[in-house]
Amino acid sequence: MKHISVVAALLLLAPLTACGSAQAGDGSTVTVTVGYQSRTINTVTAGTLLRSLGYFEKELDSLHDGRTYKVDWQDYATGAPITAQMTAGKIDIGSMGDFPLLINAARGKQLGKPTRLVSVTGYNLRGGLNTIVTSPDSKLASLADLRGRKVSTSVGSAADGTLVRALQRAGIDPDKGIEKLNQQPAVGASALTAGSADALSQFVAWPGLLTYQGKAKALYDGAELNLPTFHGVTAREDFAEQRPAVLEAFLKAQAEATDYLDDHPVAAAESVAKATGLPAEVVYLYNGAHGIATFDPAVKPQLVSALKQDVSVLKAAKLTGDIDVDSFVDDQYVRKALGAGYAARLADAPAASASEVWPKGVSGTRSFRTPSELLTYVSAHQDGIRAAYVPDATTGTLWFADKAIWVADGDQLLPFVAPETARAYVAAHGGARVVTYADALERAS
Repeated sequence: MKHISVVAALLLLAPLTACGSAQAGDGSTVTVTVGYQSRTINTVTAGTLLRSLGYFEKELDSLHDGRTYKVDWQDYATGAPITAQMTAGKIDIGSMGDFPLLINAARGKQLGKPTRLVSVTGYNLRGGLNTIVTSPDSKLASLADLRGRKVSTSVGSAADGTLVRALQRAGIDPDKGIEKLNQQPAVGASALTAGSADALSQFVAWPGLLTYQGKAKALYDGAELNLPTFHGVTAREDFAEQRPAVLEAFLKAQAEATDYLDDHPVAAAESVAKATGLPAEVVYLYNGAHGIATFDPAVKPQLVSALKQDVSVLKAAKLTGDIDVDSFVDDQYVRKALGAGYAARLADAPAASASEVWPKGVSGTRSFRTPSELLTYVSAHQDGIRAAYVPDATTGTLWFADKAIWVADGDQLLPFVAPETARAYVAAHGGARVVTYADALERAS
């Protein structure tokens, strides 16, 4: 009887071990399930771009371990469902933002299905990946104006973290000082457009997309917080331990996709645009040669430090308890995957900010030393410009030149993402004043 009960138990477990993870298959065929967010474009080197390039599949083919590997790419709108599927054993590798990563760590531990942060995708050391925007005709001009207003965000996201911290610095209680609408990004975007939300705090690529479409304007640049924000790759601990070669193959492929993005930023932007339906000009704002995001798989100490600071925000929102970040972060696999090159990646710093023009009908861009030089070029080629980008004079955050707030300070023409930072500059520099984009173009011509 005991033998029969053991066999019965094994038969009951058999379907579970063949469901939706790297355990799937007949022994010679293994399916690896990757959860990604196609439109969260700071994860493209572990998702959208990586998938289109086929690098992961090539790395798996090169293992030559007698198995046939298949990759099941599963696309989600946010990190939450990826975490749910990972803790259910149905996703092996996932990518998401820093706050969702912490929730991923907490849920994994809580449910006895621990996960590990194994690499980084896109990051910004000042926090410029998150932006608070308002409608184009809004009278709101500063964070203080948000008091008592309806603000849409996704609770538990990095964009919500930016909103909470920004309000606190402005002296506004993030719980009682505003009416927070907990909405998915697309829903929040619609709410802003419809007028049922006064402002929207969201992560890439929503603020840039809405601004590019003329449906929003920036109110607050997340880089004003000067706190790093990033997206990263998480893997189930049991998967990493059982199939380390597969995880290392993924991380090698991610590094190759990162190198491709760095070497071919325009082609990469066009590829991601085609896959996501996002305008290539918006993708390039974030992922371009001087874009808001820097891509690097290395798990940098300053990003881990920022992750530890993020825990308090999630605890205050009662979304998690304490999280042992040090035990969650595990870079042994990416170190092994990248070998001697890992140290160099770890030491790499973001590229210096620069002004950049993407001419029409050209497969490359042109960089300029100063925003004024860019304006001179744009003024002379106004019918031939696909997009023009300039870095905020204070934070370095790249923004569309025609959507920026411009300040004339003597012979200098300085761009800013948000009106409050522009006003702060003007207040500190006698004679400086805000001018229109048209005026800035005329001055530069």
